[in-house]
Order: sequence, then structure tokens, then C-alpha cells
Amino acid sequence: MASIASEHPAVEPRAHWRDHKRYAWLLALIVPLLPFSSWMMVELTGLGVFWFYGPVLIFGIFPLLDILGGLDPSNPPDSVIKWLEQDRYYRWVIYLYLPIQYASLVFACWMWSHGGLSTVESIGLALTVAMVSGIAINTAHELGHKRTSYERWLSRVALAQTGYGHFFIEHNRGHHVRVATPEDPASARLGESFYAFWPRTVFGSLRSAWGLERTRLQRTGRGPWTIRNDILNAWAMSLVLAVALVAVFGPVVLPYLLIQAVVGFSLLEVVNYLEHYGLLRQRREDGRYERTAPEHSWNSNNVVSNVLLYHLQRHSDHHANPVRRYQALRHVDEAPQLPTGYAGMILIATIPPLWRRIMDRRLLAHYSHEVTRANINPRARRRMLARYGAPAKAAERESSR
Repeated sequence: MASIASEHPAVEPRAHWRDHKRYAWLLALIVPLLPFSSWMMVELTGLGVFWFYGPVLIFGIFPLLDILGGLDPSNPPDSVIKWLEQDRYYRWVIYLYLPIQYASLVFACWMWSHGGLSTVESIGLALTVAMVSGIAINTAHELGHKRTSYERWLSRVALAQTGYGHFFIEHNRGHHVRVATPEDPASARLGESFYAFWPRTVFGSLRSAWGLERTRLQRTGRGPWTIRNDILNAWAMSLVLAVALVAVFGPVVLPYLLIQAVVGFSLLEVVNYLEHYGLLRQRREDGRYERTAPEHSWNSNNVVSNVLLYHLQRHSDHHANPVRRYQALRHVDEAPQLPTGYAGMILIATIPPLWRRIMDRRLLAHYSHEVTRANINPRARRRMLARYGAPAKAAERESSR
């Protein structure tokens, strides 16, 4: 495996090392508190515009804080990794997200049904709740990779709000196997906009998850329509949640529950879009893809977004060590680096010309300007090869694929 950069010697005793982010991780709990924060600011100011506080914080304030907060490429020394992962404090930081997540959802439903909000204000609150449910999928991602059954169950609980329970299956058993290949619906391609990527990954990931689960059940002699189907179990959890909320608060909450779910899982998918954009594992002589390496994930060391997303931006180390807990994930020198944190990159991804201007150059530089080494969108292959100066014969050969 590629070398891991560290500012601490591997033999340094644990007593001489301190995690300077230890208590900063608690700041991630600002996110599930967003609906309460919005209400408080509306009460203090009388301005209904603060119901939109969630997306303003995530996409307006956090990108600026990423710039001001700077980068942190430091790593824990190898000698403390095992100890660091066994420290249960970090687990409780993650666990706390869930009760606050659902308390904020219940609060939002009460506001939609009894709070006297206008339609615009209700939509603003739904978008704020979507920031909670979308980042809850990242919390589910952290929990879903762990070996303990209760953490995997908590992962499904976190996913129930968006109805995206199949992510648990597709991500672990699909994406981690096919990452940075044309076969992976969650790996974006050079020349593919986020708006083209969204339907491909949403429906492709669902089909993949269903196929994976059907294959698993066939090995036990069962069909897919069984209570043992983990996708059906996850969807049942989401259905029970929605029915319970409608029963308590009335059908008025349904459109807003739908808004927060769609925007929430779209927040996950735009992160998927930027994590592996254009990166490609090459085929070996035996026809199989090379092993996943650090250079197959885009990374970022922006401190603020890393705290907000539990080190998700150290994505290369996550793919190399999927069960490693977030506090122990390490910066990898060989990984290509994003120009800023995920919060800012999400904004850029929504503007395709700006995205192409910034990211295509970085991708080409990563591949020493050999565009044929990239994962190219089939619909844009001829255009990409012509634009980035592929030799005529190579362009002709590639465009005929």
C-alpha cells in the first residue's frame, strides 16, 4: 500500500500524542440541531427567512469556514491507532447524532402541522431538515462499516428518514468492490455533469443493491420477497416512520417529508459525485481491475468539513481500511486533492461549466495529461478525447468502444 504521511514518528509513545480534534468532533452535532436553531433565530428576530438557515449554514457559511480554517494533513502515529479506535468517546459522539436527528424531525413535523408556518417557510424548514437527514446518511456510512451488529442496526435507523436503506447494501458490497470503474453507478465519469450523474447513481445503485441482496438470498435457497431481505426491512422501517408521523401530525407533513428525503439523499449523491470523479482503476493483463489504491479517491484536508463529516474527506484511507473508525483515518500523500472541502465542492458541482473548468484540469494533471487513463463518460468520449489532445489513433480507438 502507498505510504502514509505522518508528522509523528511511528514509535512515539501514546502518552506524548494528543488528538487536537478530540472535542471538535462534538461540533458535528450542530447539524442535527439545525431545525431548533432555525426556530430560535425566527423567535429572536421575527424573520421567517431563518427557516432556511440549514442550507445557508452548510452551503454558505461552511465553505467560508473551510477557507479560514485551513488544512490539517497531520496523522496519528501508527502506535496509537489501535488505542484511538478503542476509545469509546468517539463512538458516543456518533451515537448522539441519532436521537437529536429524530427529535429535530418530530419538532419539524409539529411546526409543519401546528406552527402556523407559511408554505414558503415550511419549505425552508424542509430544506433545513434535509441537511440533517442528508448528513445522517454519512453518519450511517460510518456506522454501517463496523463489525458490531448494533452499530449496523443504528446505521439503518439513521437511513430510515430518507428512505435510503438500500445504501447500506450497495455501498458496502457494491461500491467498495467496483469503485472507480465504469461498472460502479456511484463513480462519476469525466465529462458527466452532476445532473446526468444523479439519475444514473440513484436508480443504478438501487438496481445494484436489489441484485446483490437477491444473489445473497438465492445462496440460502430463498427468493427476494422475504422478511430476510435487508432492503425490504429497511424500507419497512421508513414506512413505519412515515405512517407514525402522519398518524400523529396529519397528512399535511407528507409533502415536506418527501422534500427532505429527496434533497437529503441527493446530498449524499453529490458527495458520491465528487469523491471519485473521472478516476479509473486500470485493467490488468488477466482482465481484472487493479486493486483500489489511494489515487482512486479525491481527498481533502479542510478541517471544518472534515469535522462536520467525520473525516469522510480522507476517503482514500477509508477505501483502504473500510472498518477503520473516523478518528483514526489518515491523510494519504498519493491521493489527488480537491481544491477545497466538500461543502464548497458541492456548490461547484451544481454549476457544470465551473466544475469542468476546475476539476477536469486537476484530473488531467493527475493522469499526466493522458486522458485515456480516465473514467470517461461514454456519451462524451469523442469530445473529451478531442478536447484534451489524445493522439488521433488513440482517439479513434477509444471512441469506437
